[in-house]
Amino acid sequence: MDTGLLTGLLNPTIALALGAVFLMLWFYQRHCPYLAVLAASYWLSAAGFLLQYFTLPIGMAPTKLLSVTCFTIAASGLAGAIVTRYGRRVPFVAIGFLASGGLAAFCWFMFIQPDLTWRILAMNFAFGGLSLVIAAELRVVRDRGPTEMMLFVLSLLSGLNFVARTLVIVIAHGPYQSYDGFYASSYWTTALLSHALLSLLIALSLFCAAALDVMKTLKAEAYTDPLSGLLNRRGFEERATHLLQHCATAKLPVALVLADLDHFKAVNDLHGHAAGDRVIADFAAKLRSAAGTSGVAGRIGGEEFAVLLPLSDLGAARLFAEAIRTLYSAGSVDGLPPGTRVTASFGVAARTGEEGLEPLMRRADEALYKAKRNGRDSVRLSYERSPHGRSETALVVEPLKAGGSSAPRAFAAKGITWRRRNRS
Repeated sequence: MDTGLLTGLLNPTIALALGAVFLMLWFYQRHCPYLAVLAASYWLSAAGFLLQYFTLPIGMAPTKLLSVTCFTIAASGLAGAIVTRYGRRVPFVAIGFLASGGLAAFCWFMFIQPDLTWRILAMNFAFGGLSLVIAAELRVVRDRGPTEMMLFVLSLLSGLNFVARTLVIVIAHGPYQSYDGFYASSYWTTALLSHALLSLLIALSLFCAAALDVMKTLKAEAYTDPLSGLLNRRGFEERATHLLQHCATAKLPVALVLADLDHFKAVNDLHGHAAGDRVIADFAAKLRSAAGTSGVAGRIGGEEFAVLLPLSDLGAARLFAEAIRTLYSAGSVDGLPPGTRVTASFGVAARTGEEGLEPLMRRADEALYKAKRNGRDSVRLSYERSPHGRSETALVVEPLKAGGSSAPRAFAAKGITWRRRNRS
């Protein structure tokens, strides 16, 4: 076995190993079919390289055609898998045009008008075009992280390698008349080395991307409550702390709403734990929908929930809590007997100064305790402490009672009264 053959076996060996690794990753991430496509693509490229050196009994020309077909399918699969990995729509028309055009040109210069140089140019231009298609799709996601940027750069380099390197070498050392001595030529040597390097770098970038996917999944599972689908206490505290820091830097108001389901133990005792789970899931769904994408919602205890609302003062947070309270108490929960009413109590606190999460939660919890103690199914607002600590003002929100009230019209229209009292 000569040195040229040993060098030639480098690429298929690397491709087989990379394909095996991608297949193993797919076994652990069956929800990511692009990994299986990557495994198949690398194995097909290994077959393509082997068929360049070993001629099948069907003859030299059909063997070369089969080799190029393996390369073409592998390149198309690689392009589609990378684009899919980043949630982009696969450009099937562009990929199909380049792949079929390259194969058609190869067949023409193999069987109709034999010319090895033009076969080389046709296939390299097609593969270069596929690389640039990947780069064009990754252009919009390249700022998401280092792996995206690296794959974008590698795609550009791959396109440059297929087009510019091929043109320079063919002009300098071509044309090529036959396969005699071709595998010892400068074109083939540089093709092997550049392909080995680029395929390794692309695979390493994709490995990093897959590893980051696993880490994100594990983090999401560690920070998410499986029953409600909201953040658990650990996840809520981390996200809320980060949001508080951002709001402090931007000088934005932020408020915290704590909620606790009323008489939840009775629901479990009367209707069973499965019904209790449905109550939690139903309340969490309403809370998540109301919080939207800007708020941070979490289940921080058995039947206790928290929502941190940026760009919200005490009044806005109170309206948020009242909307949830009214919506939930007026509705029904699937799985509970008709007419069964489940309510929730709320405590609201607005951030003062650069107050941290712990004191903010403590104030909201005090307000929630008052709501539970004073009849439940209500919203209570935390008082705002004076920076000098000498006087305090409390806002208490409760259902409007018969007999009149001096509440403002806007509050009275919603069945809510408010009163201030000073504490020393």
